[in-house]
Amino acid sequence: MNTQKIVILGAGESGAGAAVLAKVKGYDVFVSDMSNIKEKYKKILDEYNIAWEEGQHTAHLIMDADEVIKSPGIPDTAPLIVALKEKGTSIISEIEFAGRYTDARMICITGSNGKTTTTLLTYHILKSAGLRVGLAGNVGQSLAYQVATCDYDYYVVELSSFQLDNMYDFKADIAVLLNITPDHMDRYDHKMENYIDAKFRITRNQTADDAFIYWNDDPVINEKLQSMHLQSQVYPFSESPEVQSRAYTEDNKVVIKTNDDTFVMEENELALPGRHNLYNSLAAGISANLLHIEKEDIRRALSDFQAVEHRLEPVATVRGVRFINDSKATNVNSCWYALESMTTPVVLILGGKDKGNDYSEIEQLVHDKVKAIVCMGIDNSKLHAFFDGKVAHIVDAGSMQEAVALAYEAAQPGDTVLLSPCCASFDLFTSYEDRGKQFKEYVRKL
Repeated sequence: MNTQKIVILGAGESGAGAAVLAKVKGYDVFVSDMSNIKEKYKKILDEYNIAWEEGQHTAHLIMDADEVIKSPGIPDTAPLIVALKEKGTSIISEIEFAGRYTDARMICITGSNGKTTTTLLTYHILKSAGLRVGLAGNVGQSLAYQVATCDYDYYVVELSSFQLDNMYDFKADIAVLLNITPDHMDRYDHKMENYIDAKFRITRNQTADDAFIYWNDDPVINEKLQSMHLQSQVYPFSESPEVQSRAYTEDNKVVIKTNDDTFVMEENELALPGRHNLYNSLAAGISANLLHIEKEDIRRALSDFQAVEHRLEPVATVRGVRFINDSKATNVNSCWYALESMTTPVVLILGGKDKGNDYSEIEQLVHDKVKAIVCMGIDNSKLHAFFDGKVAHIVDAGSMQEAVALAYEAAQPGDTVLLSPCCASFDLFTSYEDRGKQFKEYVRKL
């Protein structure tokens, strides 16, 4: 038995997974969660004989830890974290911990928007090509749980800035940074620089054998790269050919160039429509090409991929009104992408838990495309302060059922009702998935 004690704070997907890996590796493990632990995670913890508590943090059981693995949702400012830091206790993320116990190749994806789609698309290409690959991070099972219980050669890992915050020695063999726009400003002292630094942690520890894939037209990424000395090989992508670009479209074809290889396919064969999805496909395509996956396998996977639920997901057309579920748009930039892809007049459902949003980013698109706004949240004052007078019709809804009814009322045949909230869901819903499912349920009842 390892005499070292590991304490895990938070018993969600990542916490339970980290606990299992720590137990399997012989540590003395204790799990503590301020909230109630979901039944399925209690079951896993009990199965492995791991001690846990819920609804409290018992200080003396936590403060004697040799190392703490904390849930990405717990901010560094939490009193317990501050106390542990003052004591000099090592605090790491589940991803950092998992990385110590696997030699699998890591394809890691971050960005303010598009990371789930790109992660699932990359995983789909690798899995379709017959590789032994796990899907982890923000999607799929936790990386630590899979390292403890599976034997994969590759992992495709979606990483949020919160997960990157407590990574130190972990290394991505292929790192993908899709874009950086303001998000989670409340967690980063409202300093954009802190958020940018968090995202760039995905390049930590990379060597000349590793790859860094990024969007060439992102001004924030390009400015940051000026001050960095990356060891990795860089693979920028862009919509059309640019000087450095290694992936782009030209003459209606997708072109991807890695060091010893060029991949080409017809752009109209891509499964995912829209410009933002072109970027997601280019990033996934570069990763696949770098892993020397057969061109035919890449081509087939890019053309038969099924889109992500809650991300510009068509729900139904009711008497000529189209309903689209974009509940995953938890920030303003995601909503910008959604509006940018709309070709009909829009009734927009907005609102939720505001994370310090700046709505000026979508102001022009709202002016050009939106005929009515339904504000759906406990506190809609910020939305009214910004949009009142800019949109002819703006109303409030206190539930999803009411929001769908009001949006349908405001729409005419040929219009699109778009749920693209710009905000987190935690004021009225348990998650963005819950919000999206309710939207679909009430649309289908119309």
